[in-house]
Amino acid sequence: MSTPLAGWTDELARARLHFVSGKGGTGKTTLAAALGLALARNGRRVLLIEVEGRQGFAQLFDTEPLPYAEQRVASAPGGGELRALHIDVEAALLEYFEMFYNLGFAGRTLRRMGAIEFATTLAPGLRDVLLTGKIKECVGRTESDGRHTYDAVVVDAPPTGRVVKFLDVTKALTDLARTGPIRAQADGVVRLLHSGETAVHLVTLLEEMPVRETVDAVAELDGADLRPGAVFVNRVRPPRLPARSLSAAADGRVDASRVRTGLAAAGLELPDATLEALVAETVEHAIGIAAEQRAREQLAEADLPTLEVPDLTHGVDVAALYDIAETLLEQGVR
Repeated sequence: MSTPLAGWTDELARARLHFVSGKGGTGKTTLAAALGLALARNGRRVLLIEVEGRQGFAQLFDTEPLPYAEQRVASAPGGGELRALHIDVEAALLEYFEMFYNLGFAGRTLRRMGAIEFATTLAPGLRDVLLTGKIKECVGRTESDGRHTYDAVVVDAPPTGRVVKFLDVTKALTDLARTGPIRAQADGVVRLLHSGETAVHLVTLLEEMPVRETVDAVAELDGADLRPGAVFVNRVRPPRLPARSLSAAADGRVDASRVRTGLAAAGLELPDATLEALVAETVEHAIGIAAEQRAREQLAEADLPTLEVPDLTHGVDVAALYDIAETLLEQGVR
């Protein structure tokens, strides 16, 4: 059985566009924000992008809902800066009209008529082409001195069940445009997404369903010629029992008398009911750790660099994002 690679690789360090996906509820938005903070260290400028309309970054950084404009949300140690952008599909389409067809006024008229909603409903692939097109523009934008505006762009991508369809712009194009500006722009998107500049990271918990979705997503990404990046294992709990005791405890074999003796030696005398509850909790913990070990073995099938994020019992706030970013840096993110 293969063992997951630890830490951030040199190949990942060369990527400038990072998509972060995962099964719903695994914490992909949190990990995307923390990854952005980690990458923004030492004077770098990083852009966070969200595409699902949930305003997750605004909630994490405790700011007003993000507009369709790049807005500073945090600073990083060493003078780095983190900005965020909420991509609105309608605004992105109007931007396309303005950039490629000189239809700024007509585009606003179309918006009032509801034609934009009609167009994206009629051709669902258009939505993803617009979103990925805007992402490409942010990645490729340069300053007057030729330097990229952003050293890295991190995208809170759709969940694992939809991420390959979102990124497979080639397939969406077959139903949309064979020639013209949108086609040319989308061809550039395809080149970026399939290049070494792009990595698709996956967030999971050490639970059967998220791990299975992660392994399946890696296979789908490989099949679409998209590059899987790292796996972020979120909310990892430290084992509270020595390894030699886990198997027995998971089978329910906990000697209550030995527990009582150990507690007494430490000066603790517990009522029988409390001792029974403590034994039951020990068994439950051991069962959970054993299940997590099986999930790790299953996750090894993905054969990807793996980074672990500890469980934060106090919840996630801005300070916690910096703590997670520090954890990622300790595992080689750069």
